[in-house]
Amino acid sequence: MPELPDIEVYREALRDRVCGRPIRRIRIISPFLLRSVDPPIDMVESKVVVDICRQGKRIVFCLDADLFLVLHLMISGRLRWLDIDRKPPGRITLAVLEFENGSLAITEAGTKKRASLVLLRGPEALGAGDPGGMEPLSADLAEFAEALRQENRTLKRALTDPRLFAGIGNAYSDEILHAAGLSPVARTKTLSDDAVRRLHEATRQVLGDWTLRLRRQFAGRFPGVGEITAFREGFAAHGRFGKPCPRCGVKIQRIRYAENETNYCPGCQTEGRILADRSLSRLLRDDWPRSVEELG
Repeated sequence: MPELPDIEVYREALRDRVCGRPIRRIRIISPFLLRSVDPPIDMVESKVVVDICRQGKRIVFCLDADLFLVLHLMISGRLRWLDIDRKPPGRITLAVLEFENGSLAITEAGTKKRASLVLLRGPEALGAGDPGGMEPLSADLAEFAEALRQENRTLKRALTDPRLFAGIGNAYSDEILHAAGLSPVARTKTLSDDAVRRLHEATRQVLGDWTLRLRRQFAGRFPGVGEITAFREGFAAHGRFGKPCPRCGVKIQRIRYAENETNYCPGCQTEGRILADRSLSRLLRDDWPRSVEELG
């Protein structure tokens, strides 16, 4: 799922291409994408894009006439910028926004149609759809700590809850927790003040650094096919199961649940303990390793 650094790159690339330009036509190819009926979607045609904003993991096309086109790419949704007269990719295209200088294709790989597009009228309607999480790059330590300790949850779940923090998902939460040296299953209300401070600093550092890295990578061009991904060269933990931790050399481990996977370093984050995987630990029982030493 595109997260804060990825959405920021998309936002800036779109701003360079479509701000100040009218939407000439919108084509909804997959009916599953559109999640609103009033105002009707064809109202966006001829409307000028005033700005491109981010609302958590959502991309917001701010249009004149007080209209807001809100796109949530979910897990597999991506954007492609097409030059004039270039056709969008076949089966994966959900919708196309046509401009005088090119077209924006909204695509989604796979069969589960989760990406969503809604058209809203007025800032009140836009605000009502905001989950309310604070912006992690601008929150000070006191604000961060207050949000974190609202409920007694695991750190992984708290960081990825859009009601608490905006724009953090599965990939960058792994990177943040690794940078902070904290277990993904530690409980928020048991954290010391020092641990909260480390987590706050790691959140700002990881998200800020990766936003800057991606901004440099895509300078002057739109992200291409496969370049907005949850698995990046340079990640310390996420997507690196079985590989050595770049800090301590211990093999990165994982917890799998549903369609998500949490990656962590036992040496840096859990004092050498291997966290139980719901599926494998139940199957293996006594054979499930409990420490780094038992991994061999």
